[in-house]
Amino acid sequence: MKFLFLDAYFEPEQTSFTHLETDLIDYLTDVGNKIEIICPTPTRGVTQETRRKYKRKKREILSDSVSIIRFAAPAEGKNPLIRAFRYFWCNLKTLRIGKKYKYADVVFSNSTPPTQGFIAAKVAKKLKIPFVYNLQDIFPDSLVNAGMTNKGSFLYKIGRKIEDYTYKNADKIIVISESFKKNIMEKGVPEGKIEVIPNWIDTKKIKPINREDNPLFEELGIDRKKFIVLYAGNFGASQGTDVIINAAKYLQGEPDIHFVLFGGGSEFERTVKQISEDNLTNITINPLLPPERISEVYSMGDVAIITCRAGVGNAGMPSKTWSIMACNTPIIASFDTNSELNKILSYYQAGVCVPPENAKALVSEIKLQKDNIYAYHNIRESIKKLCDKKTCIEKYECVFSSQNIKKSK
Repeated sequence: MKFLFLDAYFEPEQTSFTHLETDLIDYLTDVGNKIEIICPTPTRGVTQETRRKYKRKKREILSDSVSIIRFAAPAEGKNPLIRAFRYFWCNLKTLRIGKKYKYADVVFSNSTPPTQGFIAAKVAKKLKIPFVYNLQDIFPDSLVNAGMTNKGSFLYKIGRKIEDYTYKNADKIIVISESFKKNIMEKGVPEGKIEVIPNWIDTKKIKPINREDNPLFEELGIDRKKFIVLYAGNFGASQGTDVIINAAKYLQGEPDIHFVLFGGGSEFERTVKQISEDNLTNITINPLLPPERISEVYSMGDVAIITCRAGVGNAGMPSKTWSIMACNTPIIASFDTNSELNKILSYYQAGVCVPPENAKALVSEIKLQKDNIYAYHNIRESIKKLCDKKTCIEKYECVFSSQNIKKSK
């Protein structure tokens, strides 16, 4: 089978999906498929030198089975208007190149940016081949959750039209959680068109590291005897990470409890400044580390924190949950208590959930964990059953089979 992947981001860029897509490509080609990728010049998380290098690469042959068509595109900035212009530019280029492609059996695309699925549907329609859509983020709900718009606004209505067109014209939609499935079914998507496949992790690579052997303690100057409360991830409007800072303020008088934070995002620099201004000596904050150090990061924590702003947690399932569980680290989620995350933590006995944006509730659970009130032992074993890499990728291959695609029509 010959796949046409339409990507807004691809290696050497690093997004939440690029490493998963690499795993998927490796598996699909190992079992005899061929893949053509259409994507822009890399921009996210790469240097100017890397951008200059890739501007000269219009076509790459990665192997006998994988090739890439790259087109020039403006750099991605932080300004929303510049970013929107780049999305529009990339969408037009992808549409123009994709519609002329003649040799694919299936079009595949994920949901970043939100218009990517719309363009992929257009391309598949022109080529008269099936379209499989991977839904990593639900738009425009994500804009509402981030406080960027509200339901009923003009932007929201436009987003819903894009969303409806994409769902209607996708032959299969792969969602990462049951809550995603429920969300789009409520918007009229037939259940038979939807497949739930969580974002997987490689449990051979992500695994617990003994505290004595973890080099991060020396690198960051952290005392191994302290009780470590860990957070790693985005600092943005929808994460509600201020609850962690407020919890640390309450715990300033507990010298044996220390917060270690790794992050990035729109609120990261503000958070760094706030920690300094408030003289919170019980917090060590750092930029995110490379993906290959995930095991070291999550193995640092006696507990790991997952947060969201109130009302946001029902829109999805944080994929870092699986990495934390793979490192056998208990979780305290400052998260909507009627969310799928709460159900997962409870069912697999992997941690607890407290109401979001409630620092006192978070502090209370941190103290309980420190006093070893709960006994969490085999969290890692649960994750092997839930989202093992091989199991999840094989489910993708099953979705891609022409028989399964045909059944959904």
